[in-house]
Amino acid sequence: MSTPSTPTRRDVVGDAALRLLAERGMRGLTHRAVDESAGLPPGSTSNVARTRAALLELAVLRAAEGDTAAMPAGVPPDPAAGADALVEPLAGLLHDFLTHRRTLLLARYELALEATRRPELRAVYDRSGRAFADPLRAFLTAAGSPDPERHTRSLIAWLDGMLFSSTAGTYASQPLGREELAADVRDLLTGMLRP
Repeated sequence: MSTPSTPTRRDVVGDAALRLLAERGMRGLTHRAVDESAGLPPGSTSNVARTRAALLELAVLRAAEGDTAAMPAGVPPDPAAGADALVEPLAGLLHDFLTHRRTLLLARYELALEATRRPELRAVYDRSGRAFADPLRAFLTAAGSPDPERHTRSLIAWLDGMLFSSTAGTYASQPLGREELAADVRDLLTGMLRP
């Protein structure tokens, strides 16, 4: 049985930054606030991320690590099984984020908006997103998508939209359950992969 690894100082700082972004927004993210939130001695965050830009980059990378860790094992599943092979893993992923990873979602929205104003952060944000897009593209390609690039873009946009709508948008007060999410994912994938 493996034991979880001890978080590094970088991980502790990154996690505290994400919590602060979710709780206080972009203005609440300071080096001092991260030190306090993480229970670290003053100046610790500056030793990990000297500038605000470095702290934001660390938060983006830590959010991407959280996304990757949330992905179900075996995704993408066997593409020979068709669209159904991806329905449950994606519905489970959505449900997990909506029920257990809301803080990460809120922090990600803060970072996404900040990336629209900071080209250097945009580059990091976009690069980190490929860790999620590449496995989906591979699955859709192997499953017979006639246009895997477009379908990957559409699937990710739909997933992002569903998460936003259920976290901060129109349906935030009535997020969908796992069965409803699975039905929606099935409809979307069936339409994409229909022969």
